[in-house]
Amino acid sequence: MPETIMSGMTRRATLATISAAGLSGGFWLGLAAGGVQAQGAPDYAKLLAAPDRSEADRKADQRRDPTPFLVFAGVRPGMKVLDMGAGGGYSTELMARAVAPNGIVYGQNPADLGDKPKTTFETRLKTPAMQNARADYRPFDDPIPPDVHDLDLITFLFFYHDTCYMNVDRAAMNRKMFAALKPGGLLVIADHSALPGQGTSVVKTLHRIEEATLRQEVEAAGFHVAGEGNFWRNPNDTHDFVSYKPVMPVDNFVLKFQKPM
Repeated sequence: MPETIMSGMTRRATLATISAAGLSGGFWLGLAAGGVQAQGAPDYAKLLAAPDRSEADRKADQRRDPTPFLVFAGVRPGMKVLDMGAGGGYSTELMARAVAPNGIVYGQNPADLGDKPKTTFETRLKTPAMQNARADYRPFDDPIPPDVHDLDLITFLFFYHDTCYMNVDRAAMNRKMFAALKPGGLLVIADHSALPGQGTSVVKTLHRIEEATLRQEVEAAGFHVAGEGNFWRNPNDTHDFVSYKPVMPVDNFVLKFQKPM
């Protein structure tokens, strides 16, 4: 998850999100038939309060408010997760903590990742919190290690728009993610909202993407929309400034896609 300022970083919408997205206990236990071992949700608040988390990550929590996202994504112990565009590994570490003790998380970054985020990620990998994590240095349009399959969850946080101006075959990327998930598996994408009609025209200038465009591209790979999260929304966002230099909280959408059973 790249550095970014989230909008509405509070926990006020968590319960509403759970209800709107159908994230009842029965929903997730029902996924056991598709291969996910039925395990209760971890205590996300306790996870975030772990004493071995870095001060930098605790400060990032204030901007990112990860709790509603973790609830929305339904990260559970035992899951196999791919974290696309992991950057320095902030979100990868959160996933690793949530899937412990018997799950695994692959943090994907391209081989040409910058020195600073790569050093940060490699340093994380040496910590006990990342014992359930693995580095995955592969291209965005070929992100899955050869021996990895039947993933339960793929997360793609605030980097899909970047692939639109990079040398990435997004159709191939989306197909590869679809193939790597088990039937019923989930792909959860969060990104910065552009205005209707802008499509991918401001992905490099404003670092935003139109929600409808992203949805259309992902659905073309065979995914179905399974839920929407409004916890990082800001209807007052004017959508005319660069998302990583916000003049107000950014309007961020979160979409949950599912591979059909």
